[in-house]
Amino acid sequence: MSKSTTPSLWQRLMATQNARITFILAWVVITSYLVVATPRQLAFGLATQAVFILFAGSVLWLYYLQIPNALKVVIGFLVLGVLIPVFGGLNQYYLEVATQVCIFSALALGLNIVVGFAGLLDLGYVAFYLVGAYTWAIFGSPQAQKFIPPELLKFPLAQEFFFPFFFLATFLAALTGIMLGLPVLRVRGDYLAVVTLGFGELLRVVANNLDKPVNITNGPQGITPIQRPPLFFRSWFEGFGTALHGASTGLPLGLDKVFGGIGSWMENANPAQLYPIYFYFLVLLVIAIVIFVSRRVSDSRIGRAWEAVREDEDAAVAMGIPIVTTKLAAFATGASFAGAMGMLFAAKQVFINPESFTFLESIGVLAMVIVGGMGSIPGVVLGATALTVLNLQILPNISLALNSIRQAGYVIPVINYNLAQLPSQFEPAKYQRMVFGLVLIVMMLVRPEGLLPAKRRRVEIHQDKEVEAIV
Repeated sequence: MSKSTTPSLWQRLMATQNARITFILAWVVITSYLVVATPRQLAFGLATQAVFILFAGSVLWLYYLQIPNALKVVIGFLVLGVLIPVFGGLNQYYLEVATQVCIFSALALGLNIVVGFAGLLDLGYVAFYLVGAYTWAIFGSPQAQKFIPPELLKFPLAQEFFFPFFFLATFLAALTGIMLGLPVLRVRGDYLAVVTLGFGELLRVVANNLDKPVNITNGPQGITPIQRPPLFFRSWFEGFGTALHGASTGLPLGLDKVFGGIGSWMENANPAQLYPIYFYFLVLLVIAIVIFVSRRVSDSRIGRAWEAVREDEDAAVAMGIPIVTTKLAAFATGASFAGAMGMLFAAKQVFINPESFTFLESIGVLAMVIVGGMGSIPGVVLGATALTVLNLQILPNISLALNSIRQAGYVIPVINYNLAQLPSQFEPAKYQRMVFGLVLIVMMLVRPEGLLPAKRRRVEIHQDKEVEAIV
């Protein structure tokens, strides 16, 4: 006898396409208003973060709501390409968060290919990030002059070399991934994790000590200042601002002031105002390419081969899958993403040192993959977003709030405890890794397949549970 199911209230409300379109448009408009209207310091900045997360959630809604793809593209462009840069002009905090989320999402998607698709546990992933960052940092700063005579070539290289070096950094990171993959082809499971962990630490230690006898990396002092990419679009930007300023004259309903103000800002924007927007669009472009490549390879022949290796390596060999090529392709693809983002990170921060690439960074990226759902592209992006915002914004702001309350001498009524006596060691930001660990433990107990798991992964886990229940 077939089991009848009653649609939930949500399913009944979203039953028609018009209702779904109305919902997503209303969501974007309301959350945009909240982002603009919420005071920056309200609730120690936590309210600003909360409304911005709600606004960013419109991208997730776009992914899941069944509306025409063309409309999804238009609304997605409105949110990511227009509204976030406009909000960034009002408050650079939004651009910084969006840029950091994109950087870590691209890193997590790269690791997802190695861990989620191919099932190769890589604990040294940050090493490829380091390779990309140091490739540009050495030659895009005066550092290279310490081991290359000025008569031969002058450093730092001009900003125009940024884009050729971007491809070089990606290639070198992929090559490093192949170099790592070659010696560990016969290693599996825990042994592979140990080898990759050692590899990641090896590169960090090399960068830390390669300041003598020839000073290549400047050791623990790091490298600065690092060249940023050229503002090749600046004249176009100013010209568009002038045209917008002129066209705004005579517009009704106060639109002349809005568009006139935007045009005036574009005419007079300086590099300090332009670079945050520039880097945001650069990382947005890179993550769009990363998502496109990830989706294409997951449905391709090599993607099926990775899945076969992940499920049963011996069976994959018996089916004629070339293990060497398959594993090396996974390492090289994942590493190339990390190398690209490493170079962008170095140019954005203007300063890097070996402490930017510790083992804990690899663990953080791995946690993003696990929390989001191994093998799931939207899940990994969601996991990276959640943990990046938690790590870089929420925990520091909670610490700030606790410090403010402690300095105000607030007394807890029931136990009569003065918070001024609370030791500074209890600041949440100092327990970042512990919070990561707790998040992973909770996820493994409550939702081991991740927040947005891949269909195959979810079926595998629930089948295993059903078998255990029968036994």
